[in-house]
Amino acid sequence: MKRTTLIIGIVAICTTSFSCKKFLDVTPKTSLSEEQLFTSETGFQQALSGIYGQLASNNLYGNNLSMGFVSALAQNYATIATESPVLLQQTQLLNYTSTEVTGYTNNIWSSSYSAIAAANKIISHTETDRAMLSNNSYGLLRGEALALRAFIHFDLLRMFGPEYTAGTNLKAIPYKKDVNENAIKPATTADVVKFALADLKEAESLLLPVDPIVTSGLRTRRNKLNYYGVKALEARIRLFSGDNIGAAAAATVVVNSAKYNFITQAEASNVGSGIVARDRLYFNEQVFMIRVRDILTNVQSYFRFRGTADQTLTRSESDFSTLYETKSGGVSDIRWAYRIERDAGVLFPSKFWQTSNSTTTITDNLLDQYVPGIRLSEMYYILAETASTPATGVDYLNTVRLNRGISILPNTITADALKAEITKEYQKEFYAEGQLFFYYKRIKALRMQFRRINMAPEQYVLPIPDSELQFNPNYAN
Repeated sequence: MKRTTLIIGIVAICTTSFSCKKFLDVTPKTSLSEEQLFTSETGFQQALSGIYGQLASNNLYGNNLSMGFVSALAQNYATIATESPVLLQQTQLLNYTSTEVTGYTNNIWSSSYSAIAAANKIISHTETDRAMLSNNSYGLLRGEALALRAFIHFDLLRMFGPEYTAGTNLKAIPYKKDVNENAIKPATTADVVKFALADLKEAESLLLPVDPIVTSGLRTRRNKLNYYGVKALEARIRLFSGDNIGAAAAATVVVNSAKYNFITQAEASNVGSGIVARDRLYFNEQVFMIRVRDILTNVQSYFRFRGTADQTLTRSESDFSTLYETKSGGVSDIRWAYRIERDAGVLFPSKFWQTSNSTTTITDNLLDQYVPGIRLSEMYYILAETASTPATGVDYLNTVRLNRGISILPNTITADALKAEITKEYQKEFYAEGQLFFYYKRIKALRMQFRRINMAPEQYVLPIPDSELQFNPNYAN
């Protein structure tokens, strides 16, 4: 059977970057064969670290699925210019047939399935080499690998699959549960959701009794797809599929855990330097985040002055003022006041500006070199959107607003007005994080902010890479 690009990207099998005897290229680098790697807990841990390293790559959440490609799709940046190079210009124009866009989508597709294959290897070996693992390690390693498999598949679905209500029974993406060279039939949108939720259910049962973030509240577990990250992801997926009751129940677990706290104004406005400087990322609110050690390169290229503002990722001062509603009370919003900053006289989003000079050490005080995966605020937005009444919903929304330094909304708000305010919050909160495009898609938004042209439903669906369609005959059946 012909090999599909879904398999070509697998890190565990012969590629141009890895020998056939190597399973993962992890940090620290290992030359162990797959058989050797899974003969100890350390080997399993290295394999899992390798997946997080893949997520942190530019092809995935280190760039394309966070501050870069997907944020440009959501019109976060005004990159139209006649000079070159112009960052993400065709992406902003939603020119899906351009070499720029197809280059990004090809990389996202192949890198995602490569990481999924690595997760599948771990899941498989936790059974075949179960004797190598203590009970706690088995729960953590298998639980995280299952959760990561669901996490990656779901973002592929959100990008390449149809909106749920219109495409429930339509082919979406393959949901890979094993490592082989066989092209498999794409699962329907509903089945991808079903498979992802099943993975999360098992992950939850494994992680709950052993995850240190539950048993001792270790902050360093935020950079792992921990138990509360599993529940937060479940809330996100259930909301996507229209299961409002289930989404609210899962989000409530995260909110009621008291493991996460909203940032204070003092933390958000700190003018110090070093690893205890201004917390632009809102560290304590991160339910799940991804460590990106070399993020400085992208930040300096994207969000710093490079001779002309047209060649960097930003918007005009007028646009930022509109986004944060500075003329109607938003001037006190800490997201505007302390995360939209000037460089060479030009306003830039400073969310990812780096203040730490550490490239190797993870400490409780390291407030940058991370990319948000799931935030506490999203759980409140989910609770606001799924509330039984607008009055209850606005209470959840007001919790975030108060902690962002803006006035509360009246509890007499209408359902339509509440929806509009939730959209404004998504636009403010997830600027340059890669979540906004998926939000617009889920609510079937007719217009994205700062885009003058209405959206057609198909513009929310990125094309499956041609190489996958060519070598996987199951798309035609």
